[in-house]
Order: sequence, then C-alpha cells, then structure tokens
Amino acid sequence: MTGIDITSVNRIKRMYERFGIKAYEKFLSEDEIALIKRPETAAGFWAAKEAASKAIGTGIGKDCSFHDIKISKTKKNAPKIKYKKRVRKKFNIKESHVSITHDAGFAIAVVVVEKK
Repeated sequence: MTGIDITSVNRIKRMYERFGIKAYEKFLSEDEIALIKRPETAAGFWAAKEAASKAIGTGIGKDCSFHDIKISKTKKNAPKIKYKKRVRKKFNIKESHVSITHDAGFAIAVVVVEKK
C-alpha cells in the first residue's frame, strides 16, 4: 500500500513561530524534535506521518495518530519510518519505507507499506 502527502513549509514554520515547541510536540516525539534543524525538515516529517496514515487507509485519527508513527534517520541521514506495535499488528504491517523531499516551499513524502 502507498500513501503520499504534500505540506507547505510556511504553514509549519508559522505554526512553530506562533506556538513554539508546543507546535512540534503536537506531531513529533522528543527524539524526532531533536532531528529538526530547519522548518523544511519539520514539514517533511509532517508529510511523512500523513502519508504513512494514508498508506494504511486511515488518515490521522483514532486508529493511527501522529504519535503512532516514528521517524528516525539512518547513519547516512536517510529517513526511516516505523509504526507502533499496536498499529503494525492491527494493520498487519511487515515493513514500511519512506521518501521525503522538499523544494519551492513544499515538503512531499511517499510511504510504502508491505503487509505480512
């Protein structure tokens, strides 16, 4: 299954300027926040989590919240994505893959989920 999302970098930047770290805490864990160096990265993470929820057919909500999806980085700085165990079990997820890019004020993410 595949999910895709596009997010305005300015929207995430304005949200952070208005609410500070609380804006990031709405959709990111402490470990994820530590990876944010620029608004483009935060927007990419938002898009990745939205795409991940779409890949399992739910969207962000009761069955899969922002905090049910974790983004990290490989040693080569490539993004990795993982669902919480509860979500992996409920949606029979074997593996998940993410690609994130940003350009011209937008961040786009694609997530592919392999089922068991």
